[in-house]
Amino acid sequence: MTDTTQTSPAVALDAEPIIRIEAVDKWFGKFQVLTNINLSVRAGERIVVCGPSGSGKSTLIRCINRLETVQTGRIVVDGIDLTAGGKNVDSVRQEVGMVFQQFNLFPHLTILQNCTLAPMRSRGLSQQEAESIAMKYLKRVRIPEQAQKYPSQLSGGQQQRVAIARALCMTPKIMLFDEPTSALDPEMVKEVLDTMVSLAEEGMTMLCVTHEMGFARSVADRVIFMANGKVIEEAPPQQFFSNPQHETTRSFLGQILNSQHAH
Repeated sequence: MTDTTQTSPAVALDAEPIIRIEAVDKWFGKFQVLTNINLSVRAGERIVVCGPSGSGKSTLIRCINRLETVQTGRIVVDGIDLTAGGKNVDSVRQEVGMVFQQFNLFPHLTILQNCTLAPMRSRGLSQQEAESIAMKYLKRVRIPEQAQKYPSQLSGGQQQRVAIARALCMTPKIMLFDEPTSALDPEMVKEVLDTMVSLAEEGMTMLCVTHEMGFARSVADRVIFMANGKVIEEAPPQQFFSNPQHETTRSFLGQILNSQHAH
């Protein structure tokens, strides 16, 4: 019997999912921002989450490292139940790197110090160990020469690459990206996406909220489309772009691809 399913080489189909989201609901006050979300992600899988603004995409991503808590349902990350709280949250945060829309770098610390702070504090590394790891990842995102500068001396695209390097310094198993290019000038978007593409090629498990459809097309194993706090559709990119099943998805793609002058 031959298996014809195509998937990333790093994705083992029979393995326990590294992220399991089960029947998750979340409210902000009386407003339900997530409704019955069910999603499994396998190690090495690359997921792009897209949808109109206000659809709950960023909230969903933020629940995976418990920057937001959910009212009902379960979120299990790498075998650890986040919904149980307490120490579990800290252990999951060590496994999950996060890159936000805003770079959130400490302005008074050098690039190198921004990258060594967490590994020294939470992993207990010596300054020397932390710096050697930091330099490895600054090389990885192609800005080792900026190590002694301060964030304000770098362009937006460079700052976002530092934010990616900083997350990698914790050697996470999972990387979450929350619209990492939306605050950047258009000419800087590509350098950040290129960095993300090369991470994906190394088999990093990635969940990425983004409007960059070219990135979704070339990198994602699955595209998840959300609207009004629900998962409306999920499919491999080829199918998602060529044959969307739902009217909401079709209208969203129509708008976004027109605005990006689909190449």
